[in-house]
Amino acid sequence: MPMTTNSLDVVPLAEPGALSADEGAALYRLMTWLSPAFPVGAFSYSSGIEWAVEAGDIVDAATLRDWLSSMLTDGSGFCDGVFLAHVHRAASVGDVAALRDIAELAAAFVPSKERQLETSSQGKAFIEIARSAWNHNGLERLIAACEGALVYPVAVGLVSAAHRIPLSATMHGFFHAVTSNWISAGARLVPLGQTDSQRVLAALEPVVVATGTRALRASLDELGGATFRADIASLRHETQYTRLFRS
Repeated sequence: MPMTTNSLDVVPLAEPGALSADEGAALYRLMTWLSPAFPVGAFSYSSGIEWAVEAGDIVDAATLRDWLSSMLTDGSGFCDGVFLAHVHRAASVGDVAALRDIAELAAAFVPSKERQLETSSQGKAFIEIARSAWNHNGLERLIAACEGALVYPVAVGLVSAAHRIPLSATMHGFFHAVTSNWISAGARLVPLGQTDSQRVLAALEPVVVATGTRALRASLDELGGATFRADIASLRHETQYTRLFRS
């Protein structure tokens, strides 16, 4: 009699294009590090959005989307992406001099005291947690090379490079995390419902992808922004009478 095979005993073939063990581990780490649950304190900062809501610049989902689109393409979003890309590349090849210069420039490239607190506090927390839970032999050397405060995009670039996580994936994950946090702040301040928040995130998808791609190709000479209202918001927030957020 022919033998029968229980379908439950058959080991399925790997799907075409399935992730290797290293690729799966890299994705796991990247999703963890850039998750809203990763404890860098991002939920307590609004990047000036709180003042923009009080001033009437942001009043609904549409105006929040427009504000964030500008921040991504012409403001701190794009600049942070450029810093991340250059730090990742310098760290990947062990260029100590470049790391030091880029980290110093990134720390100086913020328009207000509160934005400095925001990006440096998150950067410090990101590094400390990575050291504790995902330590890597080469990470300490990269941190030491920066010789000072590590702002958030620099910290993400350093850690992802040390763990050999591809730059393009890191970049787009970083932008998704930053945009999601901005939307979360806006949703609490306007306020917006969960569905409207997701609509804003969906509407910004092409902006996030395009900005990430542009940041990957940009030189440090292309750094710069034109979101003066957002810069003013971060300055005015320092003296705002009633505040829920630290920036």
